[in-house]
Amino acid sequence: MTSTQSFPLLAIPFFVMAGSIMNYAGISRKLMQFADVLTGHMSGGLAQVNVLLSMLMGGVSGSANADAAMQSKMLVPEMEQRGYDKAFSAAITAASSAVTPVIPPGINLIIYALIANASVGKMFAAGYLPGVLMTITLMVAVHIISKKRKYKPSRETKAGPKEIFVQSIDSIWALLFPFGIILGLRVGIFTPSEAGAVAVFYCIIVGKFIYKELKASHIIPVLKETIYGTSSVVLIIVAASVFGYYLNWERIPQAMTGVLLNITQNKYVMLAIINVLLLVMGMFLEGGAALIILAPLLVPVVTNLGVDVVHFGLICIVNIMIGGITPPFGSMMFTVCSITECKLQKFVKEAIPFIIALLISLILVTYIPIISLALPNLLYGV
Repeated sequence: MTSTQSFPLLAIPFFVMAGSIMNYAGISRKLMQFADVLTGHMSGGLAQVNVLLSMLMGGVSGSANADAAMQSKMLVPEMEQRGYDKAFSAAITAASSAVTPVIPPGINLIIYALIANASVGKMFAAGYLPGVLMTITLMVAVHIISKKRKYKPSRETKAGPKEIFVQSIDSIWALLFPFGIILGLRVGIFTPSEAGAVAVFYCIIVGKFIYKELKASHIIPVLKETIYGTSSVVLIIVAASVFGYYLNWERIPQAMTGVLLNITQNKYVMLAIINVLLLVMGMFLEGGAALIILAPLLVPVVTNLGVDVVHFGLICIVNIMIGGITPPFGSMMFTVCSITECKLQKFVKEAIPFIIALLISLILVTYIPIISLALPNLLYGV
């Protein structure tokens, strides 16, 4: 139980609550309208909106499963009505939700920062460019598939500058949210835990007084979702902490460091080995559990080889998110399939191009460190 008595962990329930409030406050719908203005004119318009909305939702919910569930209810039925195959719609919804935890304030960014003794602010800043890269590769995959299947745009014409500007103003309160968090952490206005509390307050004000969609009747559902979301994460932390005590007792991290360093001293080869290990583990373990169990084992190995701890954090998180959409136990895969009633075999077949797109992003994030480190270095110095 002592592993849960950590002040920084308060950031988790606060950000879970902020994401829940924003859904009830109509922020998700505003973000979808903004995404449609930007990408609705492209081939496979609604599928492109699906991908971009997941990136925008990263700054709101920070949870892949929450994003997958929301879009399964909101977008997949609409996509089916417009002629999209159900399995394709389910697959892109699950794949795009892998972007959500990479964009701050993703909960896995907070968990990794606590495990690896990294700066939460740096982890938040590091998530933006990898998240954008994942979004771009998925949009390219959607474009290629939509051209072949002749999926139509959701808009007749491309939005003009005036329409984009008007929709930007309408969605500004949601779009400013993640940047406000980063700026506040950088300037020192609040700690990560306090940032979560500020986020909840901000969401309540926006939902109640600006969009005027947040009602008193939403309090109980918000509290329930916060409890469910927080308890699942904390139970993983508790179980993984007990396992971590055992690992340290048996000196397994030190032994693993020695074994891996004996295999190779080349950091590029080591990162390739670790990527394969994380991808396989991600297929069988829930993302948060995989991160909590494996990060303490692997961080000493990569730091010995000169890999930046923040850069490695993004490699880990992108990795385990890909695991979330792969069989046999991908959590987002099961979330989407259960809500959309899509058959697992059809889902897996449709998901393959999107898994390949995300693997390309992973390779680029792994071997081009500047993608992860450009913003942290700019904001915090090298």
